[in-house]
Amino acid sequence: QLQASGGGLVQAGGSLRLSCALSGRSFRSYVMGWFRQAPEKEREFVAAISRGGHSYYGDSVRGRFTISRDNAKNLGWLQMNNLNSEDTAVYYCAGSDTIVTSSYRSPSGYQYWGQGTQVTVSS
Repeated sequence: QLQASGGGLVQAGGSLRLSCALSGRSFRSYVMGWFRQAPEKEREFVAAISRGGHSYYGDSVRGRFTISRDNAKNLGWLQMNNLNSEDTAVYYCAGSDTIVTSSYRSPSGYQYWGQGTQVTVSS
């Protein structure tokens, strides 16, 4: 139901935009989150956007990444700028229609997950 795309290989300092598409449901009912997982590391919160468009960011990406959504298109995005090698990971989009604000940063708060898209930043 969630499909993430847009990953790839980029040089340090470059940019990528990830997309998350929801099918079969009304996107406006969902909080959308982005998480990432590097090899041998735990899944890390990146960003979330509420139904009303309020955004939340992890400390390591604040000021560089921007999360957005278009409910009419059932799409969300994660714009990533000034990438560095620490951003290399598999990125996952996640959604929930029941999550509460206090759980936005926790993977366990989300019911639905995309398949992940690889982002590799070369130095």
